Amino acid sequence: MNKRTYVGLDVHARSVKGCAIDRETGEILRQSLAASDAGVTEWVSGLPGPVLAVYEAGPTGFGLARCLNAAGIECVVAAPSKLQRPSGDRVKTDARDAEHLARLALLGQITPVRVPGPRQEAARDLVRAREDVRADLMRARHRVSKLLLRHGLVYSGGHAWTDAHHTWLHRQRFDDPALQAAYEAGLETAELTLDRRNRLDAKITAMAATEPYAPVVRALMCLRGISVLTAFGLAVEIGDWTRFTGSTIGAYLGLVPSEHSSGASRSQGAITKAGNTHARRLLVEAAWHHRRPYSNPSREMRARWDAADEASRVRGHQGNHRLHHKWEQFEARHKRRVIADVAVARELAGWCWSLAAPVQQEQPWTDE
Repeated sequence: MNKRTYVGLDVHARSVKGCAIDRETGEILRQSLAASDAGVTEWVSGLPGPVLAVYEAGPTGFGLARCLNAAGIECVVAAPSKLQRPSGDRVKTDARDAEHLARLALLGQITPVRVPGPRQEAARDLVRAREDVRADLMRARHRVSKLLLRHGLVYSGGHAWTDAHHTWLHRQRFDDPALQAAYEAGLETAELTLDRRNRLDAKITAMAATEPYAPVVRALMCLRGISVLTAFGLAVEIGDWTRFTGSTIGAYLGLVPSEHSSGASRSQGAITKAGNTHARRLLVEAAWHHRRPYSNPSREMRARWDAADEASRVRGHQGNHRLHHKWEQFEARHKRRVIADVAVARELAGWCWSLAAPVQQEQPWTDE
């Protein structure tokens, strides 16, 4: 309540609806604007200050928030899933959405999201591009294998998509020219997509070795199942680890159980799946690695420890023991493995936080 004017902005690709509420006079001012950061900033700058501007996180990105902050205007990007709306409100327009944001800001009911710097956002876009290519590669490979399966051809020489498997794929021939053309197109798509993924992997590996990512990446790699790609993905998706605690990061990633309790009854369901989908997938996949026995660390793990600081090495070794022990407990209770894996991933998130947060406290991230 220390601002005079609270501004709600409903931002779209081609238009912006603005609503400003003057706390002292109660006046409400509405404005239709073009989708121009400079134009919106000019209008907000002309309002009685100090001003707090709010808009929802969405596909338009964070450019407007950076522009407003650079002009000395405080701007908050709201988490859409946390916006409260009356259940009886069935009329939704851009103007009403802007006013709703302004009123929530006036009441202090906005849950903000972190606004990354341009360089950090670019690194995150690189990671998400790699994630998209990974999904494209999986679909392309499925198309090839299922086309062969429909014609009774199944590879039995070991693991699929190895060098030997690729040699076998290139030996397959069909009498029908149309079928042969379809098969060659599918195989070509899979191989070209693999090349795209490998190029992105090389770029990510090179960027992970630079500042400010390298210390956090080296610390996270002290845990089993977290390679350079996984560590860099977690680092850029979560960003500022110091804003969490060991118990809250699991909720941020949607790894905590949903709950519907009332009175004396307590009912928990599946995980909430809120928050960052990509980071959650990385942790769930990494958690499977802790099911294997952990007695003598491998040569690769010792090489990762040598690259990290001593505190991270000790903490990583403790985490590996603890996470494998959790797997043993779930196995002894005959817990379904998919459920056990998610529970281990939730604890793995806490161990990742305990490694990354101290590093970031010593070397805070900057976007220079």
